[in-house]
Amino acid sequence: MDTSIWLLEYLFLGSSTTYIALQTFQIAPLLGFLYLAFILSAVAGLIKLRPVQGAMVFASPLGLFNAFLYLTILLSKISSAQSPDVDTTSRLSGSLVGATSATAIPTVGSATIAPSGTVTTTFRPIFTVPGSAAQGAVLLPNINDPNAVDAQTVCPGYVGSNVLRTPHGLTATLNLAGPACNVYGTDVETLNLTVEYQSADRLSVNISPAYIDASNSSHFILPSDLIYKPTVDSNAGSSSLTNDLGFFWSNEPTFSFSVVRMSTGDVLFSTYGTKIVYENQFIEFVSTLPENHNLYGLGEVIHGLRLGNNLTRTLYAADVGDPIDYNLYGSHPFYLDTRYYEVDASTGNLTLVTTDEANATGKDYVSYSHGVYNRNAHGQEVLLRPSNITWRALGGSIDLYFFPGSTQQEVTTSYQAGAIGLPVMQQYFTFGFHQCRWGYANWTVIQDVVDNYAKFDIPLETIWTDIDYMNQYRDFDNDAIRFNYAEGQQLLAKLHANGQHYVPIVDSAIYIPNPQNASDAYPTFNRGNATGSFLLNPDGTLYIGEVWPGYTVFPDWLGSGAGKWWVDEMTTWHGNVPFDGIWIDMSEASSFCVGSCGTYNVTMNPVHPSFSLPGDPGALIYNYPEGFNLTNATEAASASSAAAAQSSANAASAGPPPATTVIPTPLVTSPTPGVRNINYPPYVINNVQGDLAVHAVSPNATHHNGVSEYDVHNLFGHQILNATYNALLSIFPSKRPFIIGRSTFAGSGIFAGHWGGDNFSLWAYMFFSIPQALSFSLFGIPMFGVDTCGFQGNADEELCNRWMQLSAFFPFYRNHNDLNSIDQEAYIWASVIDATKTAMAIRFQLLPYMYTLFYHAHTTGATIMRALAWEFPNDPSLAAADRQFFLGPAILVTPVLVQGATSVDGVFPGVGKGEVYYDWYTHSHVTAAPGENKTISAPLGHIPVYIRGGHVLPMQQPAMTTRDARKTPWNVLVALNSEGTATGNLYLDDGESLNPNSTLYVELAATKQGGSKLWTSGRGAYVEGNKLANVTVLGVGSVGEVRFNGMVVNASCVGYDEGKKVLSVTGLGVMGSAWGTDWVLSW
Repeated sequence: MDTSIWLLEYLFLGSSTTYIALQTFQIAPLLGFLYLAFILSAVAGLIKLRPVQGAMVFASPLGLFNAFLYLTILLSKISSAQSPDVDTTSRLSGSLVGATSATAIPTVGSATIAPSGTVTTTFRPIFTVPGSAAQGAVLLPNINDPNAVDAQTVCPGYVGSNVLRTPHGLTATLNLAGPACNVYGTDVETLNLTVEYQSADRLSVNISPAYIDASNSSHFILPSDLIYKPTVDSNAGSSSLTNDLGFFWSNEPTFSFSVVRMSTGDVLFSTYGTKIVYENQFIEFVSTLPENHNLYGLGEVIHGLRLGNNLTRTLYAADVGDPIDYNLYGSHPFYLDTRYYEVDASTGNLTLVTTDEANATGKDYVSYSHGVYNRNAHGQEVLLRPSNITWRALGGSIDLYFFPGSTQQEVTTSYQAGAIGLPVMQQYFTFGFHQCRWGYANWTVIQDVVDNYAKFDIPLETIWTDIDYMNQYRDFDNDAIRFNYAEGQQLLAKLHANGQHYVPIVDSAIYIPNPQNASDAYPTFNRGNATGSFLLNPDGTLYIGEVWPGYTVFPDWLGSGAGKWWVDEMTTWHGNVPFDGIWIDMSEASSFCVGSCGTYNVTMNPVHPSFSLPGDPGALIYNYPEGFNLTNATEAASASSAAAAQSSANAASAGPPPATTVIPTPLVTSPTPGVRNINYPPYVINNVQGDLAVHAVSPNATHHNGVSEYDVHNLFGHQILNATYNALLSIFPSKRPFIIGRSTFAGSGIFAGHWGGDNFSLWAYMFFSIPQALSFSLFGIPMFGVDTCGFQGNADEELCNRWMQLSAFFPFYRNHNDLNSIDQEAYIWASVIDATKTAMAIRFQLLPYMYTLFYHAHTTGATIMRALAWEFPNDPSLAAADRQFFLGPAILVTPVLVQGATSVDGVFPGVGKGEVYYDWYTHSHVTAAPGENKTISAPLGHIPVYIRGGHVLPMQQPAMTTRDARKTPWNVLVALNSEGTATGNLYLDDGESLNPNSTLYVELAATKQGGSKLWTSGRGAYVEGNKLANVTVLGVGSVGEVRFNGMVVNASCVGYDEGKKVLSVTGLGVMGSAWGTDWVLSW
């Protein structure tokens, strides 16, 4: 035989032996040992094998033997990939049960889940998880069930006894007032009531089971190390005496309590006439509300700012693409209640306003606001009805905190400072413009985007990457070809040198490698598994769900190992990718399958999700904004035709519909005494996903400390933000961490900001972004923004033009869209370029103002974006106003929110009582009648912005980055009120330090004492070296001699427009640093 044939055979023998040995060792180690013993014996001549006669190749019997085994193993793998017995692990309370086979043969493709048109690595045919794995039980929400039992009609309530006064309130015992009803769980026989006047502005009412031990603590008690629990202030002995709230209780006919505002006698909260229901899986209490009440909060939801009196708010963290009026990513069990009273001019008596006052002119009103926080992390429903509010929870306790206010700002300050924590201070750069999209294919594309912004002179502060950068969608690991570390480090070094930044996404699930594929190694998982960092099944095995990379595990934030492991992984990764902040996603936590579906299927990893991705065949995106057909008729017709063709093709491939439609019977469970059904609670909340385990980690997933996910589901997002905050502190010990997260809870603002999630490129969602932002102002998360121009669907030029301008006045300003949507960067359309530059120029001038606002938010709980009703609390006509907003107290924004409009209607609150407004662009005084909804010209590319009289704005000049903007000269804009006065302030530091070595705080005041003057008074050691370029004063009636620090200003540096009443003073740079010394300008 030819020598080359022998050489080929020996090479095959060596490689095939290695492969077969590895495979057999994975299947059964004993087989592996027997196989190796046989091969070694044959090679050593201990076993004589007869040569194969007449063979052209593989004359050695070992060659044929290995060829047979190799082909057998290969064919078995292909067969298992095409026709697997897929285990979709069912969920039963308290145990992990056996597998069931998929009902349909799954499809197999050769593409990994990567953006269409990008370069990706295909490792083998990818198994697609069947759709049945994502289907939960069919459930009927209680509020929609006509046969649902009303607990108020069948439950006995409680009777109070053993009342004891305490230094700060009282305690009592509550016992069932009759036979247990056990309607949606097992009634708790005995409860403890604790009432505490904790401070001058906080009253606590806690009702919880009297008998708590390790076996049931998590069922009812929310630990303070997870969510801060307010306690009695150290000075409460004296301060609580000034608390304007009174607590009263009664046993007639059963126990009820009321909270009263003592200064007015107004009953703010009362359960009188209703019963408290307290079971191990169902809690209900009801309070009366005035007619046409004004409640705000209870997030997260896409809804108008005022919640209305016919809405059920579900609080259960959900991975869902921003549907209207359903539960979303976060849970915030807090509401603000504002009540308006008409004041009798002759007697001063107050009459509650119970109708919408569209025009409140000619009358005097006063309002009182209070806040209510229910510190409960279980799944909840809050039913808002015309005359009452009903709270229902699937566990936990009644842990209420009342904040008397009486203004929105006082309530918000009390809530944040006393109950959940003040918002984290942001770095200065975070207020620049951010660009992202799902679909940036590689570092070269990223660089192109950065270069294009520079090419069109549009400021770009931070570039972001979605999951495209990941190695097969695995956290802390870049794709070695498209986003390799060396090239990335070069690009990021260039960005950083230019004063720009980079933020990547990090998902909340961790890929579990295929144990039968040595090349599928993933050290991040190995290290986490070794430290007990992942959630478990009830039987102690790993809980394995499914997210983007395939079958995944989930960090256990309640265990002892996950926190340090997370810090270590992020720190190690930063050594390869020098990012500047982190974007946390999928943190509800999301899982694409129901239950621990990967438990018996890990050997199939990586797998493709059961749904198509945008851009996949049959999932091309043809959606455009409302009115697109009016402005782009030809393109709209083409898109409509293509969408119809795609829909027909999808219907054809799906096959004919069944001859008969079977309506599934909803699953109904009944309480079992003393046992909780945590996967299917007897009371069904109105969850957007139905089954609690759909697109979520199953409720029976178990933490290492024994706590079920059912009890802490709403806290996963909060805990991952906490862990990420600690990780960034480890990486940047002296810097403020910059984090944007998706799922939040009460108090998450102490760690991170939030974006509005997967919104749509629709005009409706641009409108809803305003009440979303205002609501998160109440929740203590002021660093809020939405995906500008929309995430899902295709944007168009008009929508993006308007939206890029609107978002310029949100604290977090980012453009981000979906995989395979059309491009929507600010430089794509000519008119959007101009509109963006116009709005960004205003934003950059206001950066010092915004930064100062955040300083106040961080230190006092002040809001950044403000509803008109909050700035003008005594005007009931503004109670539902959410199409305009204030940025701080000084800037009024009136955006166009309707397609095709060239004007917008807006109100100018307070003009009937002396308020003054000036047009930002012209500095002209605005003329408007009291209560008038004034029509304002707003052609495309123009967003109406106004300065409210009475405010002083220290400003700097626009630049391409915030770093460069901070190097520009200062100018001061003074907007005088009707009395000729104005005030303002400025906070400065190095813009990044967690604990700045020095700060500077400057107060500015325009007065009329001894003539018209603008005073400055600074304190602090921070040195700000930029010069003062000019001062502009609006609303100046007349001008005399202009002096600066007593010295006459050269006439050539003084300008006065008598028509607009605007004074301009330039040439002030001779003084050096604008804030190095105090100064006075007089005129």
